[in-house]
Amino acid sequence: MMNKEGIPEMITLLERIIEATKQLEKKYADQLSKVHPKFEKSAINLLHYRAFRRFDIKDLQNGLSQLGLSRLGKSEAHLLASLNVTKSVLKSFLEPRKITVKDAFLSIEQGNGLLPLNTDALLGEKPKKRPVRIMVTQPTETAQNMDLVQEMVQSGMDMARVNCAHDVPEVWEKIIKNIRLASRNSSKSSKVCMDLGGPKIRTGTIYNGSDIVKYKPSKDRNGKVSSPLRISLVSDFLTVPKSTQNCLQLPQDWIERLETGDTIKFFDARGKHRKFIVRAIFENGVEVYAHKTCYLKRGMEVSVYKEAKMYAATIKEVRSSSDRFLALKRGDTVILEKKGNREQKLESTKKARVSCTSDAVFEHVRIGERVLFDDGKITGEIIGLSLSTMDILITYAKTTGSILREDKGINFPDTDLKISGLTEIDKNNLPFIAKHADVVNLSFVNRKDDVQELIEELGKLPEGDQLGIILKIETKSGFDNLTEILLTAMQVYPIGVMIARGDLAVECGWENMAMIQEEILSLCMASHIPVIWATQVLENLAKKGIPSRPEITDAAMSQRAECVMLNKGPHIVQTIKMLDHILAGMSHYQYKKSPMFPLWT
Repeated sequence: MMNKEGIPEMITLLERIIEATKQLEKKYADQLSKVHPKFEKSAINLLHYRAFRRFDIKDLQNGLSQLGLSRLGKSEAHLLASLNVTKSVLKSFLEPRKITVKDAFLSIEQGNGLLPLNTDALLGEKPKKRPVRIMVTQPTETAQNMDLVQEMVQSGMDMARVNCAHDVPEVWEKIIKNIRLASRNSSKSSKVCMDLGGPKIRTGTIYNGSDIVKYKPSKDRNGKVSSPLRISLVSDFLTVPKSTQNCLQLPQDWIERLETGDTIKFFDARGKHRKFIVRAIFENGVEVYAHKTCYLKRGMEVSVYKEAKMYAATIKEVRSSSDRFLALKRGDTVILEKKGNREQKLESTKKARVSCTSDAVFEHVRIGERVLFDDGKITGEIIGLSLSTMDILITYAKTTGSILREDKGINFPDTDLKISGLTEIDKNNLPFIAKHADVVNLSFVNRKDDVQELIEELGKLPEGDQLGIILKIETKSGFDNLTEILLTAMQVYPIGVMIARGDLAVECGWENMAMIQEEILSLCMASHIPVIWATQVLENLAKKGIPSRPEITDAAMSQRAECVMLNKGPHIVQTIKMLDHILAGMSHYQYKKSPMFPLWT
């Protein structure tokens, strides 16, 4: 046992911490006055925990351990009560007497009881065999396949997630209808949560830097054309299905003049006379065919005769199957540009270009900041800037070259992106979500203003106050501002936090992810707010039908959260069953951070 001479210093440090909790509580008095009544004590406890974490307590923890006392390692849910108990016990070592503990506003028992209540309110009743819920992302198939939905519910799905970034309201409504019906058939309450797409920044149109693109029809072994060349004429490449191989970008008003059977004439880059025949009209353009090889480039003129009058247009962009991706190596330079930037700049360029789905990022980036593509598979550094472009030097890629395709995520981990968390599309989707869902998931929460904006938008809707809210923390800004974000969210009830580990790891560094995960779990424990553990849980099993050893361990660790999210895959029912089994088994060995000791037989 340690020398009693060290105890006074420990008591003094505890008193300093307690005083700091009071000061931080005073500092946030105005914000505390706005929280929901059910979060009043939780918000105060969160601030106490933040004050506590500003002290270096390693020596204190070691001293408490030598005395056989709690090291305050599980005190998040009832911080002040734990500090008061520890201080009173230490005083009893100096002056043996009956231990008296000053009453705290939140007792240890009360602090431990708030999280389960808040979890039930947001995520539904606790399953019988495990304390952790299972959330499952719904594939489009569940709009038509009622049997699959029924299997999910019966296998252990407690919440269904519908992602508004995919499909349309008509499909969402069918999915939700099947979920509600399957829940009633199973006498089980499976809640529905819907993801707002948020300001996800992605790669758009890709241009590989070729001056001239060669288009040629398929030929047989004798050199005869076996099938004609097919090309789509569109005004915007982003409207073209991914399966489309060859495209030309032309003015919309010129395309709208075309009819099936029209002949489009031009001289190609070699001066060869060529023609296209309009084969079909589709929603965003037309499809043409040709039987001869042609070489096309930006700036070329094409024309069509209609009613004895010629209508000419200039090709804005050309693209073939090779333009759907870039193979980037370390040392390459790629230009990231605003969408449509090249529509006003038809001069030839040899540099590869990628459009960005968000124009707003160009206002905030600086030279020297990092840019990460496709979940960090490719890393670059900004070496040049204009109002509409960034020159990016590739600093990390595979030795053989990493492939960058369209519709892949872009992260700016060094940039303070002051982009609203709610897009116009999100705002348009909110009435549907408020009417049909139980919970709304707010994506890419960066700061408290993002949460405040959602709360205000929901306040305009008749059913808005009935929705639970889950805050998806997937950026460095979101993590750095988490305390302010939680305090703002506590204006409404119930709420939760999703640790979106994919983007979060890319933004904060893979090497930091374990620590960040711990910090989010601790802050939410102090706030009595349920956590959803997300991204690639049992991913191999869901997609390939067999799990990897590391993801089994990851699934076992996920029981420290209140809910675990699974992504869709062809083996999703098998995955739900395995996760249900793992979580039920782990409930005998651990609750949150506390180890349990089941009876050996």
